Amino acid sequence: MQNTGFWWMILAVAVYGALHSLLASHAAKGWAERQFGENARRFYRLFFVVFALITSPVLLILVLILPDRPLYTIPMPWVLLTLALQGLALFGLNAAVGQTGSAAFLGLQQISHPVPLRSRAGPEQLATGGLYRYVRHPIYTTTFVLIWLIPVVTWNIFGLMLGFTIYTFIGTLFEERKLREEFGEAYEAYRRKTPMVIPFIGSRRT
Repeated sequence: MQNTGFWWMILAVAVYGALHSLLASHAAKGWAERQFGENARRFYRLFFVVFALITSPVLLILVLILPDRPLYTIPMPWVLLTLALQGLALFGLNAAVGQTGSAAFLGLQQISHPVPLRSRAGPEQLATGGLYRYVRHPIYTTTFVLIWLIPVVTWNIFGLMLGFTIYTFIGTLFEERKLREEFGEAYEAYRRKTPMVIPFIGSRRT
């Protein structure tokens, strides 16, 4: 860990997470609606996605330019298994995004069908089928598999992995609160019987 950029990566992910959390907050969305009205409703989600795409490479650049040292490498034949699991996770990630609507996830649907940024959706829109039968946040589950099964890891990469994991779990807690506000008892019933991120852990399904 010494003579590496490990702690700088943790700090960088913290700043990255704070900026994204601020943009995702009701306060930021409310300000955008007051300032830009209909245009905010149309383009805010797309702006958020583009901002994420622009800022994410900064973290990767830091991994490359900061002092670093090898941490571990997954050996053969186990690396073949991890690569296979990553392939399944990538397929699952695509499926999970598709279940909630790829166009809406990317912000494209909102351009033609703008809605208030802080509007509440009806309980009938709560996704509970497919991968959502096993975990409440399959997008995060599959992302964690992709991240933690990287075959070659340095201290800088490990800092990025750890920082992103902590940020995502904290963000999930805030997202859970928003979902309870939006879907009420429908989400509470779903939450009681479905694990949050790790399948079969925390479930009360009988």
